[in-house]
Amino acid sequence: MAQPFTGVWPVAPTPFHADGTLDLDGMRRVIDCIVDQGADGVCILANFSEQFLLTDAERADVMRVSLEHMDGRIPVIVTCSHYSTDIVVDRVRSAKAQGAAMVMLMPPYHGALLKGTEAQTYEQFARVGEIGLPIMIQDAPLSGVELTVPFLVRLAEEIDAVQYFKIETPQAAAKLRGLIEAGGAAIVGPFDGEEGITLMADLDAGATGSMTSATLPDLVKPVITAHAAGDRAGAAAGYARILPLINYENRQCGLRACKTVMMEGGVIGSDVVRHPMPQLHPATRAGLLELARELNPVALTWGR
Repeated sequence: MAQPFTGVWPVAPTPFHADGTLDLDGMRRVIDCIVDQGADGVCILANFSEQFLLTDAERADVMRVSLEHMDGRIPVIVTCSHYSTDIVVDRVRSAKAQGAAMVMLMPPYHGALLKGTEAQTYEQFARVGEIGLPIMIQDAPLSGVELTVPFLVRLAEEIDAVQYFKIETPQAAAKLRGLIEAGGAAIVGPFDGEEGITLMADLDAGATGSMTSATLPDLVKPVITAHAAGDRAGAAAGYARILPLINYENRQCGLRACKTVMMEGGVIGSDVVRHPMPQLHPATRAGLLELARELNPVALTWGR
């Protein structure tokens, strides 16, 4: 088996012009910035990428431009989630044809009440597994679907492509620990998410990677590297330093934080998010940038 993917894998934001139209040149700059941040890989078209606010044509353009411009510099995960299994399969085939290294899937759901059963989720993931790309399962409250540890282990043991798991549920560390203990070698890549707000606990539980935002992956990576090398004290000190910004991003800003920092740093020309998502309040924006300037991540200066 190839060396497992580990480390920090930020989610790329999808930039828009000030009028809300898709900014593909800005997308290329985002990709370049993430490479310069030292990321081990990148995820595109995730929820943090505003995938739910893109048309199908825009989504195809973002994937094409991102994979073409990345040109193999670091591996790319493409999020392909949808309630329709046929649409998911089509998206995954397209991602594979264009050079994606992996796909990320949530269980099938639509709204609050239309949710795939375990049998339906299993069948969707099994059909995707036949395409031949590694699958990362995103276990997050947004879907409203409970993915139990025994079910996740079953998926990993019975579907060869299901190898990676992004755990973003409450008490993520406990779930990661249980998943690793029950699944053993079948759990190739246990990752955490949520911008790394529970990173230390998750690393202690056995996480080998983190899918953060693209706001400060260059500052998250040394924490993961130190922890993997057995330097827990160094990892904890590094994490304590960056946690105020991570906390502010996660609790006050959400996906808007990365866009604001990248706009301030000259990576993109606008931090607009699409309606009905509100723009950041000026006071919230100021608080975010105050914390960011204390740490000076790559994204804050990359284009200046």
